[in-house]
Amino acid sequence: MRSVLLLLLVGALAALLSGVTDAVGASVWALPLGVAAAALGLWAYRLAIRRIEGREPLELSRKGAVRGLGWGTAAGFGVFAATIAAIAVLGGYRVTGWGSFEAFLAVCGLMCAVAVTEELLFRGVVFRLVEEAAGTWGALAVSSVLFGGIHLVNPNATLWGALAITLQAGLMLGAAYAATRSLWLPIGLHFGWNTTQARVFGTAVSGSEDAFAGLLTGEAGGPAAISGGAFGPEGSVFAVLFCGAVTVYLLRVAQRRGHIVPRRSRRA
Repeated sequence: MRSVLLLLLVGALAALLSGVTDAVGASVWALPLGVAAAALGLWAYRLAIRRIEGREPLELSRKGAVRGLGWGTAAGFGVFAATIAAIAVLGGYRVTGWGSFEAFLAVCGLMCAVAVTEELLFRGVVFRLVEEAAGTWGALAVSSVLFGGIHLVNPNATLWGALAITLQAGLMLGAAYAATRSLWLPIGLHFGWNTTQARVFGTAVSGSEDAFAGLLTGEAGGPAAISGGAFGPEGSVFAVLFCGAVTVYLLRVAQRRGHIVPRRSRRA
């Protein structure tokens, strides 16, 4: 019952904060509101863990927070930059002009809220609770499928797009949590990936209805398998391949550190 209550509370919080930030859109208020929403989410999660589970939320320990967020954001930027570069080489993306600095700041705020709330829900709650019964591999599978599945509600979503999100982001972010036993690295990865594709290269994010106006404006073209089509670069095979490589590395780190939890055996 404690697990169910925690899941409901964090899920409701994520939905509420997502609705608020979506309503604001890419306005000047998106940056402060997004940062405030992220801070509220972190505070509420810590409070819920202390009240419901009766423990300190070590997965959000302030020690190592800056390092985890920094490395995660840099890695997210690097992996997406490699993805868009590979797509561009094959003619699937080209820069068409400069975007808006105001929109750049707005998207930063929106993606800050998105990264925090989704990681609290899918890695902080779903992954962690499933892992207690099904082990790390079961938690990776369940949390990744659910994470990919929620993107089916996006305007330009496709089954392939949801599967791609499952294989790339779902597994990579789950592996980041398993490797560090901290939410800071997956939050940074999520933020770095989303903001780079939206605020830097101006591409659609996970099937969003329109491409974001970031620092650059871009145009996609060519086969959907290369460019990702209307779903955005996350539907590209390159995104799956590059994120898959990062996932393998993080899982090897998790194994080396002894962070792979076995499936709980049933009692006779």
